[in-house]
Amino acid sequence: MASPKILVFAGSIRTGAWSGKLAAAAAKEFAREGADVTLLSLADYPMPIYNGDDEKEAGVPENAKKLARQIGAHQGVFVSTPEYNNSLPALLKNSIDWVSRINDDEIRYKHRVYALGSSSPGPSGGVRALMELRPVLANGLGAILIPNKVEVPHAGKAFDEAGNIVAERPKAGLAAVAKHLIKYADRLAD
Repeated sequence: MASPKILVFAGSIRTGAWSGKLAAAAAKEFAREGADVTLLSLADYPMPIYNGDDEKEAGVPENAKKLARQIGAHQGVFVSTPEYNNSLPALLKNSIDWVSRINDDEIRYKHRVYALGSSSPGPSGGVRALMELRPVLANGLGAILIPNKVEVPHAGKAFDEAGNIVAERPKAGLAAVAKHLIKYADRLAD
């Protein structure tokens, strides 16, 4: 039986973003657990700010379709988000908004199993962003969300120079997320 395919990306494209570091650490963890992993950057899928008038005039951008195809080619998806002003970053929300506009008969991207991670410089670890991301993914992309999540508080101190998580709680959380996402994604691989 083939290994489940897991897509990993961060909701920030800032150089050195903690969510990017978490995504990279997650990709390594999924690979260690035997998954076939694809790590992508939303920087490679630029899209205009969603506007229904633009969609009506020009349709869904090709990069939204490319991102939807990537999601559709994987059984599991791990999204790492930063927390901006107690919420999601605009880049991540906009990407989800555009992908959600695609007819699922055209590109099959719905009903994938998702796991989430977050990071923040403060003690909350980005939990407020996760609370907002869950319904956006479930309602917009038909995501099946596992209950496990990883939160990285005090993210500036949570990673070593090689990008590994050194903070014990997030490290254990990521290991649990990887095992559970692979387990449920593996059921979709059949």
